[in-house]
This record gives sequence, C-alpha cells and structure tokens, in this order.
Amino acid sequence: MRGWFRPGALVTLALLVCGVAGMPYPPAAGAPAETPPNIVMIVSDDQGWPDFGFMGHPTIRTPHLDRLAAESAVFPNGYVPTSLCRASLATLLTGLYGHQHRICCNDPPEGVDRTVMNTFLKQAPSLPRLLQQKGYASLQTGKFWEGHYSNGGFTHGLTVKGRHGDDGLVIGRQTMEPIYDFIRGRQGKPFFVWYAPMMPHEPHNPPGQLLSKYTAPGRHPKVAAYWAMCEWFDETCGALLKFLDDSKLRDNTIVLFVVDNGWIQETGGVRRTRGNFAPKSKLSPYDGGLRTPVMIRWPGRTRPGRYSDLVSTIDVAPTLLEAAGIQPPRPLPGLSLMRTSAGKGRLPRDSVFGELYVHTAVSLFRPSLNLTHRWMRKGDWKLILPVDRGEQPELYRVSVDPYEEKDLAESETDRLAALQVELEKWWDGGRRWNQ
Repeated sequence: MRGWFRPGALVTLALLVCGVAGMPYPPAAGAPAETPPNIVMIVSDDQGWPDFGFMGHPTIRTPHLDRLAAESAVFPNGYVPTSLCRASLATLLTGLYGHQHRICCNDPPEGVDRTVMNTFLKQAPSLPRLLQQKGYASLQTGKFWEGHYSNGGFTHGLTVKGRHGDDGLVIGRQTMEPIYDFIRGRQGKPFFVWYAPMMPHEPHNPPGQLLSKYTAPGRHPKVAAYWAMCEWFDETCGALLKFLDDSKLRDNTIVLFVVDNGWIQETGGVRRTRGNFAPKSKLSPYDGGLRTPVMIRWPGRTRPGRYSDLVSTIDVAPTLLEAAGIQPPRPLPGLSLMRTSAGKGRLPRDSVFGELYVHTAVSLFRPSLNLTHRWMRKGDWKLILPVDRGEQPELYRVSVDPYEEKDLAESETDRLAALQVELEKWWDGGRRWNQ
C-alpha cells in the first residue's frame, strides 16, 4: 500500500500529529483563545447548484438557507472534484482527491466484498479523527458509505453497516432528535456534527402540503416532486439552525454548507443515465454535477458576502482544521478558506481541478483504471478531458455559458492546448503525491 495507507501508517500519524497551527483565525474580540469552535457541516444530497433562493432560482423556496447565506461568506463558484456521492463525501472528510483517498466509486468490482473498501477511510487522517486532538466529539448522521461510523473517526454515529448509510438515513426525513441529544450531552465541550441527510435525494416523496405548492399545470410531476424535496430539506436545515440559536450556540459554532453533487431532474420516459437524472448532472464532468455553493458562517470571524474565488471541497478540511487550531499531519492539496471568508484577501490560485470515475469500480487499488474524465476550471474557462481517446476535449466559457451548451474547443485551440498542459501537470503531481 502507498501514501496514507502503507503498513504502520496509523502509528506514523500518531507521532506526526503533534503540532498546533495556533489560535483560530482571526480571533474574535473577547473570545477565549483556548475555546475551539463547534462545527456543524450540512451536506445536501443530489441538489443542483441553481436550486436555491440565494442562488437565484425563481420558484424553489429555501428561506432558511437563504437566511444562512445572508449571514455567511458565500462562494457561489464552488466545486466538488468528483460528481459521485461516495467519492465526494470522502473528499469532504479527508481533504483529498479521489486518486489520493482511493474511494473513487460507489461499489466494488463484482465479486469483491464492499467491506474491503472501508479500510481506506479507516486508515486516513480524517477530519473527525484529527479533531479529537482538541477534545472534539463527533456525530455522524445520514449518508455514510464506509461501514461503521468509527471507520471515519466519528466518536458517535447512526450508521453501522454502510452503503448509503442504513440506520443513519432516518435523519432529516424522520427525526432530528439524535443531533439534538448529542449536542445537549456535550455541555460546553466542542463538537462536530455531520448532518448529511439523504435529501433532496430520491425517493422524491415530499409531504403533501409541500408537493401541492409546486404542482402546477404544464410542470412535470417529477420536477414538482424534486422542487418540493428541496424545500423540505431546507425546513430541516432551519430546524437545526434554530436549535443552535435556542441553545445559545450560534456565536462559537461554525456552520459550513455544501452539496455532495448536482442534480438535473430527468423527465423523459427513457433513462439516459444510471438513474433519473439528466446526462449533464450527477456522474458527469459538467457543472450540473460538479458545481456547488459553499457557505461558511462563524459570527465575528467570517464576513457575510459573496466571494468570487474558485473553491473546491478539498478546501473544507484545511479550513475547519485551521479554525480548530490543528495542523494536519501532512500538507493537504486544498487551501484554508478562513482568511478569505473573513474578507482578508483573495485565494492565491485561479484554478480548480477534478476527476470522474465509473460508478462500479474496475479496480479498488488503482484509481486510474476507473477514470473516465479529468477536468479543470481556470478563471472563466472550463476544460473537460475524456480518458477515452475516441472522445474529444470540450471547452466552455462558463461565466457566460453556465449550462455548458456551446463547446469552444475548435475555435479556442491555443487556450485549449494551454489548459491541457496545466491539467496534465496537476494530474501528474497528484500521482506523485500519492506515492
């Protein structure tokens, strides 16, 4: 095994994880320097990046997330490296790309027990595992593919078997009480909550009163059901945020919001993908599957507003670790967003990168064998590079073509060539990083 997963890696990590990055940045006036912030991560599941009020959707109502956006540093140009839920969630928990954490596909090759895949996250320096240095307890709820919640470093959790999240999936759709009980039990000690309900993910079965709001002549029933699911998810987020406020926890709690991957509802009678989503959304290299708003609220530490920087979910782990005053045992590929979200300057980069994999793995230990595409966005431009040599690269100017309808690869040949060189350099560096 290589990288994080070589024999004895856990012992090595225990010896390496001893430094502290210092006080959370930037310190709030009058706040105790030794009080780490609580952390609540809200992860939407299968929701398109435009499908929020604060992102400009004309019909979907998300008043609670809109309010959170008004109080947060909002990065509307956020991306997930991989538009597939299991790989995307693993990136949130590790700060690593799929070819680094090796959790690239939802299912193992035929005939391979899926518990073999659980060792990857179990051996990684995951966010919940690292937060234990500062006395954090952590609760897993909702989506979690990696077997028992402790495999991710969580001290508490609802999932004990895996694939989607088994018993953990009661959260949101049926109850919020496990989160409330966990927080009540902390009594002033720092906590990390992973709120990743399988919402608005299928089944699209919203409460009747919400569905009736979106049912309209000329609107496909599947679209109405999906839109109603988006509002139902928003209601659960509102309940969680209200609980934090009622518990007097707002001021020293970071709330970070992100989507695991995008969704465009398919309405045709014949499936064109593995599921009921359109080809340019989930499991695709297009922004309909990759793009997500990222929001960070930490009262007194983050500055509310919209930030145009390109960000990636590889940035989530270094951001939260810096806020908690924890130095990762090895440099992570992402950047902390703390300084930028405080209004202290732009991020020192102009590009983000990613990779696409098949749904069911060809190989668990050689990620490149599962690869279908690589992609990058640099400034206004988005390059999609297929692995299959029979397919051509695609180039879009997403600032004016957000739904990637006009491929400019043939008319922007010099730009295409330059971006390909940069993408190849990133990919080669990533491979060396994992050796």
